Amino acid sequence: MAKAKHTGRCSCGAVRYQAVGEPLWTANCHCETCRRITGSPMTVFAGFEREDFAYLAGKPKTYRSSPGVKRSFCGKCGTPLTYESKRWAGEVHILVCSLDRPGKLKPEMHEFFDEKVSWFNTADKLPRYRSVVPSEDDSAS
Repeated sequence: MAKAKHTGRCSCGAVRYQAVGEPLWTANCHCETCRRITGSPMTVFAGFEREDFAYLAGKPKTYRSSPGVKRSFCGKCGTPLTYESKRWAGEVHILVCSLDRPGKLKPEMHEFFDEKVSWFNTADKLPRYRSVVPSEDDSAS
């Protein structure tokens, strides 16, 4: 059976990418840095193995938002596209809403839930974690 192909792009179409297969995970991130980068109350990411990700057109610009972290975006329109970190060296984290079909990948959890904007109400029943790595003592709800 053929692996699923997830294609995406920036707003202007100058940068296009593809991820093959199913994501390792999907999550809503509420951390302050992601909120500032996207200008939204949370960001939805899907993690893919680096070898399953490729740019198809254009070359994004990068920004080092914190030590060991590189974020990519379109240099023409500014659309944020990916997150990469030394912590997860073998992964590329795609901003799900930059996908051509974002509805195909549903979030499985909330990360950095304690940093959530106070007025943002999340009515779903997804697990909530204080940090990025779920553990038994990390539940925020």
